[in-house]
Amino acid sequence: MQYRTLGRTGIKVTPYALGAMMLGSLGNPDRQEGIRIIHRALDAGINFVDTADRYGDSEEVVGEALKGRRDEVVLATKFWGPVDDDINHRGASRRWITEAVERSLRRLQTDHIDLYQLHRPDPDTDIDETLSALTDLVRQGKVRAIGTSSMRGSEIVEAQWMSERRGFERFRTEQPNYSILDREIEREILPVAERYGMGTLVYSPLAGGTLTGRYRAGQENDNFRSARTGMRHFRDERRLAAVEELVALSDEVGVKLTHLAMAFVIAHPAVTSAIAGARTMEQLEDTLAGVDVALSDEILDRIDQIVAPGESIGAMDMVYRGPEVADPILRRRAAAQRSAA
Repeated sequence: MQYRTLGRTGIKVTPYALGAMMLGSLGNPDRQEGIRIIHRALDAGINFVDTADRYGDSEEVVGEALKGRRDEVVLATKFWGPVDDDINHRGASRRWITEAVERSLRRLQTDHIDLYQLHRPDPDTDIDETLSALTDLVRQGKVRAIGTSSMRGSEIVEAQWMSERRGFERFRTEQPNYSILDREIEREILPVAERYGMGTLVYSPLAGGTLTGRYRAGQENDNFRSARTGMRHFRDERRLAAVEELVALSDEVGVKLTHLAMAFVIAHPAVTSAIAGARTMEQLEDTLAGVDVALSDEILDRIDQIVAPGESIGAMDMVYRGPEVADPILRRRAAAQRSAA
């Protein structure tokens, strides 16, 4: 494994990170297999592990797996999402951050978190409130660096300015959605992250499973998550048509589709690591089999012809779009004010 610097933190991480969301009750409930998957990733050279407090019991699985190996790992976790029915056990307030970090530390069985990330923007909390609380955690030694996930460009800039103005710790990383099919972040997020010296660890490089080659146009979609949650991106005809072109390309150049997808995202100069969210040992082994794949300019040009730079085909349902898009009240004037007369 090669190493890349995580933004300007000086921390060295591998281009592939192990995502632990599916290790535990949300995906693979066999904890012992989850531990074996983590150990296999570490033995293969991966030194970056990412999880979150809302991923069921994933933090507990990670904590068990890292016993005796904690110093080998750059450990990242996230806060923000609801973890129970208490209305204040979520968000980015100082009240919740100070409690959430203690809970994560206990589950992870560690005295510090290398990268503590705001999982999604919290429109109910001023960003200086969040940064102030996170700065205290860094100064207390409980957190080494702080980051964000699914921030928009303007929100990243606002947070960086706030840190400079108020003397707070800066967000050092961003975790956005990025794949061959989801390239919107090339327009703004990745350039802004580069401008502020932020590392990026991208999630869903396989487009939520769409780029495994398992889901094809004209075939029955049997994905267990799609059946359970109705995720539209597994049935989006435009995305599936692009997948057919990518399958043809992978066959032509002799690179497995999953390896093509992973190699694509880490080829971008602003991407530090791609999160491989293995649920089974077989999935992890497939990822590891592609670590030597490097895409030529010719192949990257061919991918650009299928999905244009900065563009996305369809959209993954899990991607954060902000309340301005999700809430009709925020994008519609009162009925009496909708005409020009």
